[in-house]
Amino acid sequence: MIADDLRHYLQECRDSVVGSLEGLSDFDARRPLVPSGTNLLGLVKHLAGIEFGYLGASAGRPAPLLPWVEDGSIWQNGDMWAKPEESREYLLGLYRAAWKHSDASIAELPLDAPASVAWWPEHRRVTTFGHLLARVTAETAQHAGHCDVVRELIDGRSGADNPEGYYDLVLSMAGRAG
Repeated sequence: MIADDLRHYLQECRDSVVGSLEGLSDFDARRPLVPSGTNLLGLVKHLAGIEFGYLGASAGRPAPLLPWVEDGSIWQNGDMWAKPEESREYLLGLYRAAWKHSDASIAELPLDAPASVAWWPEHRRVTTFGHLLARVTAETAQHAGHCDVVRELIDGRSGADNPEGYYDLVLSMAGRAG
């Protein structure tokens, strides 16, 4: 079943995102390493909201009102970084609660179930649960890749299983290209 496949791929991406935090200090989990401000714990916070929003509330399954939605800071990227009082444990717990909520939606709703995204423009607000599930899976995969890169910038740990010397090989090929 397509929904089962999407849930499987979504879970692989979720696990990759959470795995990127393993063994890191709180500072490293929060610190941005690129000009956009992207940071690992912020991505966890963002993805919790994505799942609750798209696979919960938009699908007619009420989700908790998140503080950054309630105070409006989401519209200034308040979901992309962790406040000092938002602990790693709190945000990981929230993300895992979002998984549980989303997984229940996946189990209970057909892909063609109607959905409506309140924050989208009126002319495209109405959609289907399947569209939203595909969107969330794709977004989570994209952010899992961001997590891989940020983690590699922190301590060199790569999410890829590249053989020793791979980086040097790629670097030498880049030099030959000119």
